[in-house]
Amino acid sequence: MILHLIRHPKPLIEPGICYGQLDIPAENPEFIARELRQKIPSHVPVWSSPLQRCRALAEALHPTPHFDARLMEMNFGEWEGRPWDDVPRAALDAWADDVANYIPPGGESAFQVRERLADFFAKNSFEEVAVVTHSGVIKTLLSSHNKQSLSSTLKLVVPYGSMTTLYCFCHILFSANEM
Repeated sequence: MILHLIRHPKPLIEPGICYGQLDIPAENPEFIARELRQKIPSHVPVWSSPLQRCRALAEALHPTPHFDARLMEMNFGEWEGRPWDDVPRAALDAWADDVANYIPPGGESAFQVRERLADFFAKNSFEEVAVVTHSGVIKTLLSSHNKQSLSSTLKLVVPYGSMTTLYCFCHILFSANEM
């Protein structure tokens, strides 16, 4: 499988705000789509997170994109919409100590994100696909693909509007490896 992972454009929200599953628009999806269309063959299906910062780019990339909530960013629960500086330091430290399993209040863990992504790929078969999604989802997929811990991939920077292409076998993308 050829998997083109595309991060949404820069969201229209002030810096320093936790916005995981907040549904906020993004800037310049049409401009980014023009650049990406040159890199993705026209026959390749486009799947996307339904959040508008991804949706707008997917709709600019393809005439009939598909949307799936399993491609959404991690749900940060009560942290959503708050400045990161307002999240209690002890909670952020607990999350950093166990990135895979820590669940923000009312949210989900990185392991739960991984499980919903595994479900998405188990129920869809692709030879080649473009997925418009979020940094956390891309890092989760990279950790599975590269057989690395999620903690190590969190250090990666995934720029807005960027595309990362993986060549993989979907059935081993989510083999029983450690997060």
